[in-house]
Amino acid sequence: MEAKEILTHVDHTLLTQTATWEEIRQILDDAMKYDTASACIPASYVKAAAEYVDGKLPICTVIGFPNGYSTMAAKVFETKDAIANGASEIDMVINIGHLKDGKYEEIEDEIRRIHETCNGRILKVIIENCLLTEEEKIKMCEIVTKAGAEYIKTSTGFSTEGATFADVKLMKTHVGKNVKVKAAGGISSFDDAEEFIRLGAERLGTSRLVKLMKNSPDKKPDIRKQKQ
Repeated sequence: MEAKEILTHVDHTLLTQTATWEEIRQILDDAMKYDTASACIPASYVKAAAEYVDGKLPICTVIGFPNGYSTMAAKVFETKDAIANGASEIDMVINIGHLKDGKYEEIEDEIRRIHETCNGRILKVIIENCLLTEEEKIKMCEIVTKAGAEYIKTSTGFSTEGATFADVKLMKTHVGKNVKVKAAGGISSFDDAEEFIRLGAERLGTSRLVKLMKNSPDKKPDIRKQKQ
């Protein structure tokens, strides 16, 4: 798979607490230049970003991020606000404590409510796999499918581990046919990105691939080789 094709699966991401408008604008410029699937940025920059790209790039933002334990009402409000400001995709974090407590109906209801608030826009549900057992991951595949979200997503990138090949394979096996998989967190090479796609991930959350492409525009770069 060519690097340019891999980049079409990427949500080019900057979600650090220190992100400035100048840095966000660079993310947007690079995302448009390399034809990524979207730019995923903090909600406070969505309005300015949507105006800046003027329809040339989908703007994605995060809800209940990164811990997921906001109330449902707060998450629904965040979603409404983000959409009003021009967001075209939403990545929400589940309440992981509720999953551990077995509050499956509450989690499903929250996802469904946020999905309804998205009003036809793409919703990706972050389940933070590194904090879950295999049984909990499978249960979340079931819940996300029943709730009607478009994607299930591995990670925030802000916890103890990011995406793994094993988790993407597991999720792809257990989600419904209408649910896609997004791998995020720690994707640092085109070789790994290609493997995630082969295993079934249709979106990749990362900023590193565009950076690698900018440094090596004529070939498929691999950060692991650069570190040797």
